[in-house]
Amino acid sequence: MQNSYSHSLSTNKQLTQKSVNRCFNGEQHYYSHESTSTKTSMTFSIYLPDEALAGRRCPAILYLSGLTCNADNVTHKAHFQQKCSELGMILIAPDTSPRSSEESDVPNDDRYFVGQGASYYVDATQAPWSDNFNMQSYIVDELYDLLRSEFPIHSIGVTGHSMGGHGALLLGFKFPSKFVSVSALSPVCAASESAWGVAAYTEYFGDDESLWAQADASKMIEKVGQQYSSILVDQGGADNFLAEGQLQTSKLQEACTKANQPLTLRYQAGHDHSYYFIQTVISDHIEHHWHMAQLS
Repeated sequence: MQNSYSHSLSTNKQLTQKSVNRCFNGEQHYYSHESTSTKTSMTFSIYLPDEALAGRRCPAILYLSGLTCNADNVTHKAHFQQKCSELGMILIAPDTSPRSSEESDVPNDDRYFVGQGASYYVDATQAPWSDNFNMQSYIVDELYDLLRSEFPIHSIGVTGHSMGGHGALLLGFKFPSKFVSVSALSPVCAASESAWGVAAYTEYFGDDESLWAQADASKMIEKVGQQYSSILVDQGGADNFLAEGQLQTSKLQEACTKANQPLTLRYQAGHDHSYYFIQTVISDHIEHHWHMAQLS
């Protein structure tokens, strides 16, 4: 199905439309564009309900994915489209990092929790990462402005899973003027104190632990204080990464208590770290962002 709104987007020289598929009462789109922040081509998916396709401004959710993922994981596996269709919500899923191509040689690492697919949504300060790994700038400046200018977006909330949950909490509290709502699914809550995060931040920031602290979600929440009337976090009770100490959910609880930030934290018994868990709770998160958008 081709409609007047998607047709007008196809003339935008910044965006290359990769695919369009009808899905419930809306369309699932994929786009690519050349990024000045990462100096690479970047991709994102965006679900547009019929209201948005007709030009009506709708609330949007920016979903940040976890380690090793790209825009496909949540778009194909989370089954969010039906709830977004029902509520008239837009959902955008960017890639998790810059990636190498024929035109660009992006640094990488053999460890899956460092390098391509593992940006932590920060701006690296150390070579060789600093040339391309500028995902904070990409998300909150470049992509944010591009989305607001090219799609009928009323407001934007931010959520994410695992590393992306950490990114949602970090960027949501670091840039509260950009986002009307925040939630997270199985987030890494204290990246500067987890084995994954320490490995990544040593590469991206060197030994300057003051930079690590500025890229730590729990420390950022404690520093800036309450920014939202409520945030929602779901954590699987049988998540092996929680048991291994990678997520450190208690650090998020402590930070929110110190910051007087209302937190709804739900431990879901029997659930692991997978997209089966995300399928289980994603509708609640979409509704959370929808309700917060009505207050904005």
